[in-house]
Parts: sequence; structure tokens; C-alpha cells
Amino acid sequence: MPFLSWRLAALCLIAMPLAAAAQATYPDKPLRIMVGASPGGGTDILARLLADKFGAALKQPVVVENRPGASNTIAAELTARAAADGSTLLLATNTGQAVAPHLLKLKYDPLKDLQPVGLVAVMPNVLVVPSTSPYQSVKELIAAMRASPGGLKYASSGIGSTQHVGGEAFALATGTKAIHIPYRGSSQAHVDIIGGQVEMMFDSTSSAMQQIKAGKFRALAVAAPKRTPELPDVPTLAEAGVQGADVNTWYGLFVTAGTPRAAVERLNAELAQSLRMGDVQERIKALGGEITSMGIEPFAEMNRSEFERYGKLVRDTGMRAE
Repeated sequence: MPFLSWRLAALCLIAMPLAAAAQATYPDKPLRIMVGASPGGGTDILARLLADKFGAALKQPVVVENRPGASNTIAAELTARAAADGSTLLLATNTGQAVAPHLLKLKYDPLKDLQPVGLVAVMPNVLVVPSTSPYQSVKELIAAMRASPGGLKYASSGIGSTQHVGGEAFALATGTKAIHIPYRGSSQAHVDIIGGQVEMMFDSTSSAMQQIKAGKFRALAVAAPKRTPELPDVPTLAEAGVQGADVNTWYGLFVTAGTPRAAVERLNAELAQSLRMGDVQERIKALGGEITSMGIEPFAEMNRSEFERYGKLVRDTGMRAE
């Protein structure tokens, strides 16, 4: 074997135990999971679920840090600027990763400055109105919107959120108009929905399910290709006569770009293990979600593809950062 080949082989043999050692020693300090939404919302619920499992598996304290605002991008920027040692994680949604970058001027690049770890869950968005609303169906809601263009309001968890996209996609598909009212997270929007100050909202099932089950929200339709098992009597938008307005919310785990590969692989493995646990699966199912475990590279490709897909949707709907 040529000298160079021997040398490369020797370097590989040295690198393998070093990588294994790095994975075995990670993490060597407490971790934090950044959340770009308020406590009580879907992202926060999932983050705390993962924090509990990661803490037990990684033998380190794991805290959830809520930094709501700017369509989840405040938490994302803090993660992008953190030390690249795997101690700062981000539970992101397609709001911050795929929608907001096309609407806001960011000080970081979501594709270059954040390293994908793995997909956590996908939640369909559901069109809800307060339980006191006079609208019993999507058809009645559309009729009211057409009778009074711009007279109804819809809430979202922030400008550039999937709830915002859902509202605009619905208006585009139905030829209607409603006023967008952004909040700093779904849980804050819920207060005004329940109080009747805002007529409707496209929210993820992970956020809205509790209010639906408590009888405070009336679910009119699921913005997904098929009905969710947790809401079997609620039709899809297509079944309600609205085509092309399906928008879901996905949740994924990220770390700071430049984090050692061994640490990223360890986190991906622990995420996959957590998602196989019965109690985690039951919790996500109860929220109307679907678990699709992914490797690092497939999730990175999905992240990039979603960035491009939502960029087109933002352009098609004419969304603006109001």
C-alpha cells in the first residue's frame, strides 16, 4: 500500500476512537432548549417533554428557555449565536425556519447558522372559532367573510407563523379577506379567541386541542389531506369545499452550526429513542400529531425543501411583515 494510503488509514483509525470518545463524553454540562413561543403553546409542550427525556438519558439538567416573539426567530438567533458545543438546542417550527425568513430581515441565516438534528412531529393546523361563535361550518364562515370583506379578524402566533400563512392561504383559496391579528404566541391569541374579540384562527392541533376538548373552541376543519384521529368528526378543508389551503406545523430539533458531529449524532439518537417511548407517542398523538423519525441528512433536506416551498407560498399569497 502506498505511504499516503497507509497514512490516511492510520488517521482514520485514530479518528474513530476519538469520535466515539467525544460522543461518549457529550454532554459535559447542562443543556437548554430554546423555544420561540410562550409557555403553554404546542412548541413549549413538546420542548418540556423532550427536556424530561433528554435530562434522564444524557445525565445532565435540561431547561426550557422561552424567548417568544418575531415569529420564533428570537430564540433561533440566540441559538445561532451560541457556543457550538451542543449545549444550546432549539425546538423550531417551520414558522421560524421556512416562513419568517421570507418576511423578516434576520441577522442570521437559518440554513447556514443552524444545524438540523431531527424531526420531532408534524401537526395539522385546524380552523377554530370560539364555541360561542354563530358560525357552525366553513361554509357559514366563508359566507360571512364574503358579506363583509375585511370585517372579520383572524389570529396567529405572530407575523410569518404557519397560522398567518394558513389564514392568508384560506383567503386566497376562497376569494375572501380578513384582518390579521398577530400575537406573541398561540396561548395569548387563545384568550381573545375565547373572549370573542377575534373571530377565528388556524392553529396547530398541538396548541388548540386542549381548548377544543375543553369546549372553548369549535373546530370547523382540519387543514390537512386527511382527518386527524383525535378529531374524527371534523372535516378536512377539502371536504368542506376549500382546495389548496392546507398548511401544517412541523417541529424539529436544531443546534448551533459547527457543533461537533458526534454531539449531533448523539442528540439525533436520543431524539429517536425518546420518540419511540410509549408515553411520548401517546402525548403527541393526543395533540393530534404524527411522529416521523428522521436521520440528520434527510431532515436537513426537508428543512431546505420547506424553506423553498414556503418562500413560494409567501410570494403567492402576497404576505407582508405588517
